[in-house]
Amino acid sequence: MFLLQIDWDPIKFIDLGFFKLHFYSLMWIVAFLLGFQIIKRIYKKEGQSEESLDSLFIYSVLGIMLGARLGHVIFYQSELITEDFFSIFLPFKFAGGFEFTGFQGLASHGAAIAMIISMYIYNKKVLHKTVLWILDRVVIPVALGAVFVRIGNFINSEIIGKFTGSDFGVVFTQLGETEPRHPAQLYEAFCYIFVFLILFYFYWKTKKSEQQGFLFGLFLVLLWTVRFFVEYVKVSQGGIEEYFGNSLSTGQLLSIPFVFIGLYFMFFHKPKTKLS
Repeated sequence: MFLLQIDWDPIKFIDLGFFKLHFYSLMWIVAFLLGFQIIKRIYKKEGQSEESLDSLFIYSVLGIMLGARLGHVIFYQSELITEDFFSIFLPFKFAGGFEFTGFQGLASHGAAIAMIISMYIYNKKVLHKTVLWILDRVVIPVALGAVFVRIGNFINSEIIGKFTGSDFGVVFTQLGETEPRHPAQLYEAFCYIFVFLILFYFYWKTKKSEQQGFLFGLFLVLLWTVRFFVEYVKVSQGGIEEYFGNSLSTGQLLSIPFVFIGLYFMFFHKPKTKLS
């Protein structure tokens, strides 16, 4: 019985002659630009300066992109360290011939860790409040950005889902397939919309932003819980799961600590300093 089957064969980039504009890269740009507008509104509400906002954008872009790339290499593709080291940091492939690839292979777990580190440095050098103050606010645009990153993965036909075994699903024809798979990227993107809306609501409509660490913890719990369950319909990307008997995927194994950290900040953390 025909339910809902979509043949997916998108154009991944626009060839401008001197440059190829990849839609995946465009999704990252959209994520950062929308995120900047959201945090700009938050900073205006909080009475923060334009200078501190500009610095936040720089720290966020550099930290998240570098962390996402290193996270992918460490957890999923460690062979690049010895086989094509410079491709880790540059949008080019050198092994087997020089080729412009764009920034491919980005891990959300690495991005999350780098976000925390970059916000710590940003707070220490620029903001001078508490690191949880900025984390409680920056997770709101980050949650929205995650939506566009997963849409980018869908455009690229990557991080694909398992075969549905029915007429329902998406056929990734660019991969030479004829059977439908779960559109796992869209499942995540759809769920992340609600993560963003929940965080947005708690910040603007409640006083939870005054409880240091709560919104940051809520973000960790919601986002990584979504990631954990969507992993059940994803094709394994390899990584560290083989060291744990393949009982859980690498994405699930890495998500569990984030959830527990989030619960701690939501319900057990007692700030040592008061918000200024």
